[in-house]
Amino acid sequence: MKSTYFVAMSYQRHLKKDKGLVELVKGEAYTLHKRKNTAIRLIASIVSQHLSTKVAAIIFKRFLDIYKGKEPSVQAIIDTPFDILRGIGLSNSKVNYVQNVASFFLSQKITDKQLYAMEPEAVIELLTQIKGVGRWTVEMLLMFSLGHEDVFAVDDLGLQQAMIRLYKIKYTTKKELQTKMLTKSLGWSPYRTYACLHLWNWKDTVAV
Repeated sequence: MKSTYFVAMSYQRHLKKDKGLVELVKGEAYTLHKRKNTAIRLIASIVSQHLSTKVAAIIFKRFLDIYKGKEPSVQAIIDTPFDILRGIGLSNSKVNYVQNVASFFLSQKITDKQLYAMEPEAVIELLTQIKGVGRWTVEMLLMFSLGHEDVFAVDDLGLQQAMIRLYKIKYTTKKELQTKMLTKSLGWSPYRTYACLHLWNWKDTVAV
């Protein structure tokens, strides 16, 4: 296993080949982690969709409180009455999506170990079969829960805003913008996840 220091040195050195990223990747490096209980990580992402970070955290805490503060099994989620989940502040559609995730993981017997071993596109293909789970949601899972280093979320609004500003991208259609973003990101491979993290950070804390 590569050390954290070695990974940081490798990705920073590689990303600095892009002049636009030189200043962004200086300083403290990011570290990716594999997290357990992937089904719950996916459910947390669904809960947070279209909500502020603060509100999402409150609703997810209410979700855990249903199960005495612990992360539940997928069977426990399936067994939870619809009205109980609806009562913590989830919309009808989100309740359905949460239970869809739980049912899919149970019926397909999906494990963390299985997902860790799969290639990113295979994970996307598998999990987007679940109604309510789109490509962006799985890309966030790949980055923040499965620890994949080479994921690029071209549909992410924050990344779009950051790259338009940083690289002064001109475009007339969404497709043209995405094509230009993807072309630029190819040079960051195999460390595109780290590039995304630095771009998000730059947009939120430096760009004005």
